[in-house]
Formats: sequence, structure tokens, C-alpha cells
Amino acid sequence: MTILIDPPVWPGPRELMWSHLVSDVSLAELHAFAEALGMPRRAFDRDHYDVPETLYDKAVELGAEEVGSRELVSRLTGAGLRRRRSAAGR
Repeated sequence: MTILIDPPVWPGPRELMWSHLVSDVSLAELHAFAEALGMPRRAFDRDHYDVPETLYDKAVELGAEEVGSRELVSRLTGAGLRRRRSAAGR
């Protein structure tokens, strides 16, 4: 199992900083980890979960590997799990 999380540096709702949580193995693995973390399914966006800074430490305690944002995207893409937003959906 390889779940990856980048630092909470992305501004978002509720004046919190947010991270991205991904798997470089499968979406099923990602959904199972997110459920154990207590993330609602609505936090899933195409290929990742948006994780508030308040859950970052818990994600790491549960086994998420801390990586930079570029490495996270690189490994997600390398695993064939990257799902870009379509031009029509922008």
C-alpha cells in the first residue's frame, strides 16, 4: 500500500490549508484509506481527496507517506491514476 499526502499549503474552505491524498496503486486503496481517516466521499475529486490541515497528522499516523506536491503528481501520473479535468469541465 502506498498512500501519499502533500503538505497542507493549498488555501481552501473554512480558512484552512489543504493537502491532497492519493494512491499510486489503486483508487480502491485510496477510498479505503480515506474511509479509515474519516474523510467523506464528497471530498474525492477525480483522483485525490482534499484533506484539511486538521487531519494531516492523522493521515501520516495511519501510514500516508509525506511527499512534495510535484512528487505526488509524478507518482500518481506514473501509476496511470491521474485524471485531469476535461477542457469542457473547466
